[in-house]
Amino acid sequence: MSSDVVRVVYRKYDGTAHRDYPARRLAEDDLGVWLGVTAGTESVYHGRPSVEQIPFVLLVPHDAWWSTMFNPPPRTSEVYCDIASPARWEGDTVHLIDLDLDVVRRRGTGLVELRDEDEFAEHRVRFGYPDEVVAQARAAAERLFVALGDGTEPFASAYRKWLALVV
Repeated sequence: MSSDVVRVVYRKYDGTAHRDYPARRLAEDDLGVWLGVTAGTESVYHGRPSVEQIPFVLLVPHDAWWSTMFNPPPRTSEVYCDIASPARWEGDTVHLIDLDLDVVRRRGTGLVELRDEDEFAEHRVRFGYPDEVVAQARAAAERLFVALGDGTEPFASAYRKWLALVV
């Protein structure tokens, strides 16, 4: 039986620490596992202790090359998708490998942006991303870019009921 708390661990492709924090398991459905993080949650960001200032909901999809944070105001990104390896679960810990690319929808304007292409290109060479990883990452970014702009769920409104639980 799963606990209410999940440890979320993101690493870079070379194994270095990226993010590490506890989250509350809110639900699991056909889209994936919904996790809530409240303001004040202690975390580690790039190997350094941190405290989350703004709550968010994380969707860890079943077998997809991304994860998504849904954010309330005042955060300027309403939806922030990390292109990442498919989640690997070990008990109540979920492991993801951050692949640098991000797809973001801005609050207010609805502008969708593909970010960190330069970091992706640099790490592709430095860390030796296999061609299959590159292809999967780019394909996920392309799908998300469209989905964040066209009203596809869960990016339109389905996340709001979960976000209301952590705000």
